[in-house]
Amino acid sequence: MAEDKIKKAELKIAGMTCATCVATIEKSISKQDGIYDVKVNLGNETASVEYDPSRVKLIDINRAVTDAGYNVICEKVTLRIGGMTCAMCVKTIENALNKLDGIVEAHVNLGTEKAFVTYNPTIVAISKMRKAIENVGYHYIGVEGEEAEDLEKKTREHELREKRNRFIVGFIVGIPLMALMYLPVTLPFSKAYFMLIVSSPVFLYVSSPIFRAAYRSLKNKNLNMDVMYSMGIGVAFISSILGTFEFILSKEFLFYETAVMLASFLTFGRYLEARAKGKTSEAIKRLIGLQARTATVIRDKDEIEIAIEDVEINDIIVVKPGEKIPVDGEVIGGASFVDESMITGEPIPSLKKKGDTVVGGTINKNSLIKFRATKIGKDTVLSQIIKLVEEAQGSKPPVQRIADKVVSYFIPAVLSIAALSFIVWYIILDYTLLFALTRFISVLVIACPCALGLATPTAVTVGIGRGADFSILIKNGEALELSEKLSTIVFDKTGTLTKGKPQVTDIIPIGIEERILLSLAASVEKNSQHPLAEAVVKQAKEKNIELEEVENFDTFEGKGVIAKIDGKEILIGNRIFLEDKNILYLKEIEEKVLRLEGEGKTVIHIAINKKICGIIAIADTLKETTKEAIKELKRLKINVVMITGDNKRTADAIARLIGIEDVLARVLPQDKADEVKKFQEKGEVVGFVGDGINDAPALAQADVGIAIGSGTDVAIESGEIILIKDDIMDVASAVQLGKKVMSRIKQNLFWAFAYNAALIPLAAGLFYPLWGITFRPEFAGFAMAMSSVTVVSLSLLLKGYIPPAKRLKEEKRWK
Repeated sequence: MAEDKIKKAELKIAGMTCATCVATIEKSISKQDGIYDVKVNLGNETASVEYDPSRVKLIDINRAVTDAGYNVICEKVTLRIGGMTCAMCVKTIENALNKLDGIVEAHVNLGTEKAFVTYNPTIVAISKMRKAIENVGYHYIGVEGEEAEDLEKKTREHELREKRNRFIVGFIVGIPLMALMYLPVTLPFSKAYFMLIVSSPVFLYVSSPIFRAAYRSLKNKNLNMDVMYSMGIGVAFISSILGTFEFILSKEFLFYETAVMLASFLTFGRYLEARAKGKTSEAIKRLIGLQARTATVIRDKDEIEIAIEDVEINDIIVVKPGEKIPVDGEVIGGASFVDESMITGEPIPSLKKKGDTVVGGTINKNSLIKFRATKIGKDTVLSQIIKLVEEAQGSKPPVQRIADKVVSYFIPAVLSIAALSFIVWYIILDYTLLFALTRFISVLVIACPCALGLATPTAVTVGIGRGADFSILIKNGEALELSEKLSTIVFDKTGTLTKGKPQVTDIIPIGIEERILLSLAASVEKNSQHPLAEAVVKQAKEKNIELEEVENFDTFEGKGVIAKIDGKEILIGNRIFLEDKNILYLKEIEEKVLRLEGEGKTVIHIAINKKICGIIAIADTLKETTKEAIKELKRLKINVVMITGDNKRTADAIARLIGIEDVLARVLPQDKADEVKKFQEKGEVVGFVGDGINDAPALAQADVGIAIGSGTDVAIESGEIILIKDDIMDVASAVQLGKKVMSRIKQNLFWAFAYNAALIPLAAGLFYPLWGITFRPEFAGFAMAMSSVTVVSLSLLLKGYIPPAKRLKEEKRWK
């Protein structure tokens, strides 16, 4: 292998702890075809890899590291790009970026005109990405979030103004030229020369962007729609010149009005398309608009107003009534109601007092508060939400691969059809050259892969933005597509179906006082983080019971705890734990336990020195919308499963109350992922709903992990779908939104395919011999323009979509 074909990449790797990690990573990378050398350095946590880029890509090397259980530290950047017009533009830019050393993955969204790039900053800089974009003929506007907002707005407005001016001038001249051509008007001078003089400057003005784009495309050895359009309008105009001077062609070959009107219609279509595309990303603009521009901070005992970018961690910030909270923080003074509806969707302001957290972008309603900044810049909740939504809007669901594949063959196929139609009409069927040439031009300008290219990204962009409006954060297009196919959804019980705030309902002592029993139980349980333990401790505090010091505290996951108090061994846990420790189970207790568990309560047993001395029953209340949400999911023909660590009797009682038939009881936290896998092995597409805290393996194993949070405390990293509000009904809303978006994508693709399938044969003259039906080139151009506008408009209709589950909840609220 030639030395110059070997590339070297240095990867920054997280998660290595020992020499075994080094060996594991080296082995995993070395298995890839095309790897020549791998050296992993534990000290500086890097891997130096020599590889053949023609046989293995950087993304494959990164995946090998991930498969080994480690993480490659990459950076992500969103680049704003101008000048894209069709799906081939997307492909051209993606190819240019993906060819750069250090680019892990680059996706371009035609709808939002952004490139979403994952890259290794030690290998490639953003300046190289800029150069690559500009080298293939597109405008690099800037990096998302780096003062690019105003620049992007100005660039978009300038492009729209340019397009508008061009098509207006084109129509002002083109329409009279059409009238002159088809109406019986006599002129004292040559019509051909007059049309040449009048149309030439207008044609060049209107069509110059199309010809420039075609030149750039050919220069980069690509075929895009601009090449086809240039051929169509170019042939029309050149034929007219040849006909005017009667060189090769006669005077009947006058297409001046056709060339001008074609260029005008093409420009008009792109103007409408650009306007519509600008509306697809309004959700992001709304989120960005929530961010405060300034903050009032206390510096040297004075209150000063500074730019939001200058706020530092631990700054003391003052927020007056009616002002936006600039960054995330913790209240240290004052108390006030804060409107968090713009992030959580909850209409009722929540009280924030000392020790509570506040979130940037929310609005202080009625009193002055002071808080300490804890998260600033890109680490704030709002910034993370904006980043997540942007990345999701740039992702491609698997269904788009169909369109991408079709587009790659589309232009060569259309050129072939155009050439074939010319040959058939002129040479085989012996029609006039004028008729054959008209068919050739019509086919070139009516074909439209733009509609195919816009069908998916515009719907994904609007759909994910609409989800954000409802506090439903969908991380990628694949999650949207899979949510439509979900056949089973597994719900964790505690904190998901229930409020996660269990309360003690019954205390039954045996041969011991109730206060002593509760004191012993709470003294041991105060060392545990389990929600049931917290309920016991809370009950003891409410009854002002003094807690004892404990020794030798030990946890047995999924079973219970053991500790010593004053030399006595205190055991607290479930029945299995008692049996494991050979503790005799009393008959008189069993009857009480059966009754309590039949009521849906969880029973914990307390034993002193291996002798049962009492039981405590604990119950967790269901969330308000749990029952309705389960009904709504069943209406969607989805099998609903509840998974819990509770015993079968308690679990069944709660499930009956909710309306769930399929229950998995006594499942340890670490085994939840295995239960999800069992459903997948049966061919089910599985969603898992959990709180994102101790459900990480199950969320990762599921086809769609849905993390449900409590307001702004939700972990952004958890799951493919994040529900910011602590509302189970949003699970149904997320599924319904996914189904709606996928339905709209399929509609878009259908119309895009149907348009081309129906109108290309019509333009080629297929129906002319039977019914005399065909298309004039200028009307073909108008039809092409409308196809893209139709697809984008269908996607924009999603902006008004309200999931039925969301409507149902609102109706009940107002009753």
